[in-house]
Amino acid sequence: MDAHSRGRADDIDPADQWVLNPNTGNYELRLDHSAGESSSPSRTATAEGTGRRGGSRTGSSREGSGRRGSGSREREAAPDGPRQVPGQRSRRSSQGGRGAAEPPSAGRRKRKPQKSRKKKALLWTGGVMAFVVVAGSAGAYALYQKLNGNIDAIDVGDAGSKNVVTDGPMNILIIGTDKRTGKGNEGYGDKGSEGHADTTILFHVSEDRTNATAMSIPRDLMTEIPECETKNEDGTSTVIPGTPNQRFNTSLGQNGRNPGCTMQTVENITGVKPDHFMMVDFNAVKSLTAAVGGVKVCMAKPIDDPKSHLKLPQGESKVQGEQALALLRTRDSFGNRSDLDRIKVQQQFLGSMIREMKSSDTLTNPKKLYKLADAATKALTVDTAIGDATKLMTLAEEIGKVDTKNISFLTMPVIDNPAEPKPVTVVVDPVKGEQLFAMMRSDTSLTEVKQKEKAAKGKQAALLKGPKAEAADVRVDVLNGGEIPGAAGSTVTWLQNEQGVLKSTNKANAPEKIKKTTLEYAPNQADQARALAEMMGLPATAMKQGTADAEGLEAMVLTLGADFKGAGQLITGPAKPPKDIEKASADKAVCAQ
Repeated sequence: MDAHSRGRADDIDPADQWVLNPNTGNYELRLDHSAGESSSPSRTATAEGTGRRGGSRTGSSREGSGRRGSGSREREAAPDGPRQVPGQRSRRSSQGGRGAAEPPSAGRRKRKPQKSRKKKALLWTGGVMAFVVVAGSAGAYALYQKLNGNIDAIDVGDAGSKNVVTDGPMNILIIGTDKRTGKGNEGYGDKGSEGHADTTILFHVSEDRTNATAMSIPRDLMTEIPECETKNEDGTSTVIPGTPNQRFNTSLGQNGRNPGCTMQTVENITGVKPDHFMMVDFNAVKSLTAAVGGVKVCMAKPIDDPKSHLKLPQGESKVQGEQALALLRTRDSFGNRSDLDRIKVQQQFLGSMIREMKSSDTLTNPKKLYKLADAATKALTVDTAIGDATKLMTLAEEIGKVDTKNISFLTMPVIDNPAEPKPVTVVVDPVKGEQLFAMMRSDTSLTEVKQKEKAAKGKQAALLKGPKAEAADVRVDVLNGGEIPGAAGSTVTWLQNEQGVLKSTNKANAPEKIKKTTLEYAPNQADQARALAEMMGLPATAMKQGTADAEGLEAMVLTLGADFKGAGQLITGPAKPPKDIEKASADKAVCAQ
């Protein structure tokens, strides 16, 4: 709908300011809100700038995948100055002033329109979490820039990464808090509470961006909450003491803990360091499901829960708003009424939401895209490293490379808490948990994506097959080429005291830092190498066999790399996840039991 038919400029819905450029076939966002003015192409936000004021602004869709600095940019405000999208709120981080929306220049030459495969949208919303990215058209990019002011940001210090994306794997902590904010949420959560980490997912994206693992962390997991440092508004810092034997959900909100404390708690449990966090509250589920027009769900039986007021028929139906929130919070309608069964429903809901977001019905509807982006950014709180729309766009384009069929959902392996006569809480499964964490640390896929690559490296993998020496016969010199101070010494202590490798020696720091741990050995030390590889979880790629046999009491050389996370932690996990771990794919619909 053209803005001129809406009357006063203040009454204009930004979602109605999309126009179809007949020259490109792309939807573009009209940034001029003044009633009665000509709707000429020069008033339309496009991706092709001229680098001159007053030049033609009509062009093709944005190119460069959201990369910053891809060509010159120039602000061109409307006569009445820049306008904000209705409902904007300021961010908690200090980001400087905002002008009019500023699409990137793509140069003077007219470019071909982007193909539809570039038009991607990705949403995570399981329980109480969400993140939306709208990309692919010039209008979408400009609009996303305008929504910058919706985003809240929190400084988590060293708990996360300073970079938006990394060359290696990426780990994003999705946190849904039960803090009661907003109209209609009075009946949820603890009255007066600052909120807990009610729904938490560690989202691991592989280095090659072919696959991702979304691991849910039970709120009732008993663990140690480590000491953490929080940043205050006046610039000072507060150190919050750690507490042993606490529920995981108290890592947020309680005793002044912020999401950085939750990030550190996750790292303490898994050995996987989150790069960023994204947090939302109850309002996200209600507003996002309404914005997308509802989410398809499937029930194996009719649901009638008087506690959550959830009523759903058997089979497929659509939920949104309060009904969607009730579905994600109910414990009494599925399985054995535990939080673990509720997590399964949340994962199924999340998969359905991702499929809805990637559907053509959503991607080709500009008004729906705007409402979704507006609702998501208003609900979203992130760390300052990704605390603006441009950075979120960059991050999301990396994540958007992952095919939906290669996103695996699963729950952290746990067992009943043995310290409780009648278990109410859970603890990490000491065997399956460490195996899964090791797979994530070593970037091993839970799908079949990387299994083909491993098959092509059969010769290298064969180095791990064969007889293994006794621990007492293993001789190894250990050097530290990683990031952890004293890693060589702690590893030798662990090898000697826990594994019986008494002929291990601390050789201090390596001549230079390395990314991947390596084990150099002679052909006649192959049995020793295989034994050590099994103890430490070394991958086949770490095995560096020489050509000449060792003489006398010559030792192998183990050089710890940046992938080493601590003595006793496997450097890589098994090729496949532990048995009995249920996992689901984001591209498959499942009926909740």
